[in-house]
Amino acid sequence: MKAVLIIIYAIVAVFLTILTLIQSKDDEGASAAISGAAGSFYEKNKGRTKEGQMKKITIILGVAFVVLAIVLGIVY
Repeated sequence: MKAVLIIIYAIVAVFLTILTLIQSKDDEGASAAISGAAGSFYEKNKGRTKEGQMKKITIILGVAFVVLAIVLGIVY
């Protein structure tokens, strides 16, 4: 059981690192928040794009990473 959890943990860690590194930085800063730059069609449908899907997968892997870390801490 412990070995399986460690292997899954390592796989999640590697994929989380890779996805984090290949994502582009799309933070527009405080000027976009003030000017309200989220009005385009692309911004409204951003979750359906490849970048949006990668961001969702990164969040899911991040949650899995934390849960596995807690489970491994309890097991050991």
